[in-house]
Amino acid sequence: MTFRVTVLGAGSIGIFVGGKLAAAGADVTFVGRPRLLDEIRASGLRLSDLEGGDDRVAPAAFRTETTPESAATADLVLVTVKSAQTAASAEQLVVPVRPGTAVLSLQNGIGNDTVIREILPSCTVLAGMVMFNVAHQGGGHFHRGTGGGLAVTDDPALDRFAPLFARAGLPLDRHADLRPVQWAKLLLNLNNPINALSGLPLREELGVRDYRRCLALAQAEALAVMRRAQIRPARLTPVPPELMVRVLRLPDRLFTRLSGAVVAADPQARSSMADDLALGRTTEIAWLSGEIVGLGRMVGTPTPVNARLVELIGTAERGDPRRWAGAELLAQLRAAKSGA
Repeated sequence: MTFRVTVLGAGSIGIFVGGKLAAAGADVTFVGRPRLLDEIRASGLRLSDLEGGDDRVAPAAFRTETTPESAATADLVLVTVKSAQTAASAEQLVVPVRPGTAVLSLQNGIGNDTVIREILPSCTVLAGMVMFNVAHQGGGHFHRGTGGGLAVTDDPALDRFAPLFARAGLPLDRHADLRPVQWAKLLLNLNNPINALSGLPLREELGVRDYRRCLALAQAEALAVMRRAQIRPARLTPVPPELMVRVLRLPDRLFTRLSGAVVAADPQARSSMADDLALGRTTEIAWLSGEIVGLGRMVGTPTPVNARLVELIGTAERGDPRRWAGAELLAQLRAAKSGA
């Protein structure tokens, strides 16, 4: 059986995941903006990865559209838009999508599946997370530059699709409760604003102790708020979240010895937030550091470090081109913490 898959949000993540499914035999339609759709229609897809994989998908092997008419016949809809676009994108599905259709949110942040479920109550809406980074390298080339897979909420609706994802090299890591995984991924993603403000590739940024100290401050603050809210993040790396804060503070030489177990990334991989700033787009800071700030308000715990990161990214979104040295950024975050 050939599954029909609509990818709502044809950015780097959506095109990579959808392209891998197309390479595995699915009938895939990408829904997105003309800029990227025109590119992939002209060149087809090249999907490479950290481990040396390199798949090619011809333009004839997928479809493109700017509105999700294909959802009317889709067996599976993947929502891969930025969190700020979740509600508007789900509204586009109200008319075409059939009751009972499986809708899988593959997005950063907490609660996007809830937003979609409220708008599409007749569908089977499930939460998911993409645990890797994808870089758009032009000419239809999309490269997975970090390790990780797909984590999803377990549900019988996924049983029929699991073999397809496995053939695509994207086996589904199914969880009875995805929330601990989402919070753990959010902890890791607190590096996104630091990486974006640094202007450096991920590996180079994480090789500088002062940037790692910035991340340690943000994660320690987030963990304190989570404990107050009785949230226990999952363990996604060989190093548990509480110990990660200490590892990040290690001198460069010691961190380098451990970094193979902590950081699996190509030399040129950057965060999606860095890509958004480079393209002049609004970032997902409200769903990353902003999520910690909001949770802190709910439980009565100050979050000055993450609040300062929200402010700095907001300034960058408004056109400030500054790239922060590690020592400068660390001073900013320490000042915010001491002034709280």
